[in-house]
Order: sequence, then structure tokens, then C-alpha cells
Amino acid sequence: MRCNTLNTFFLAQSAAGMNNIFMIIAFIAIFVFFYFSMIKPQKKQQQERMKMMSELKKGDQVIMVDGLHGKVDSINNADKTVVIDADGIFLTFERMAIRRVLPTAATPAKDVEANEAKEEKVESEEKIADESTKAEEKTDSNSEENK
Repeated sequence: MRCNTLNTFFLAQSAAGMNNIFMIIAFIAIFVFFYFSMIKPQKKQQQERMKMMSELKKGDQVIMVDGLHGKVDSINNADKTVVIDADGIFLTFERMAIRRVLPTAATPAKDVEANEAKEEKVESEEKIADESTKAEEKTDSNSEENK
């Protein structure tokens, strides 16, 4: 009888040990999920923001965190501040108060050129397709005349 009690005790201990292992695996899985769903995207966003701040230059159009639109007048790297020209009113802000940099006028021009190039390519492909269909129609009409 004593052996049966010890066997039962050891079986209960091994089952509890398995539960502990599953609990540890569950915690690790939860940590991995949180890392890839929250921490990693936040780090990527922070790196993109730091890149934007490092590429900031005089004359850039910006939007501040409070919604103020303006143009960068000067940048002070020592104090990490910028002076914003908002319709003739010059305001000094921390660099991190900039929410985003608006694209300049040069960027849309590049997009227009790229779109024009795509349109020309499509038009040339359409011409080639039209020519090939006309050639096929001619061969079909010639073969019908020969019959």
C-alpha cells in the first residue's frame, strides 16, 4: 500500500512539472507576440522619425504636433530647436515638436515625369498591339480570299 501511495505522489509531481513547463512556454509565447506586435513596430517608427529629424533643412514645410503649419527658418543643432515661420510670425520649437515634414514641390514634378513615362510606355504598347491585330486581320482576310 505504501508503494502505491509513493507512485501516486511521484505521478502527481511529474504532472505538476509538465504544467510548469507549459506555463513557461505560454509566457514566452506571450512575450514574443508582444514584441513583434508592439515593441518592434514602435522601434521602427522611432527610427523613421529620427531619420526625418536628421534630414530636416531650412525651407522645409512642416506640421507641428499642435497642428501649426509653417516653414523651417533656421535649425539650431546645439539646442535641438527650430525656428518656424508661420505666415511672418517666427516661433521657436523643440525639434521633436515637428510631427511631419511635408513633401516639397520638386517631389510632385518627379511623380508627373514618372507618370508621363508610364503613359508613353502604355501608348507604345497599345500601338504595337494595334499593329499586330491589323496584321492578323490582313492575314485572315487574305486567307479568306484565297478560299
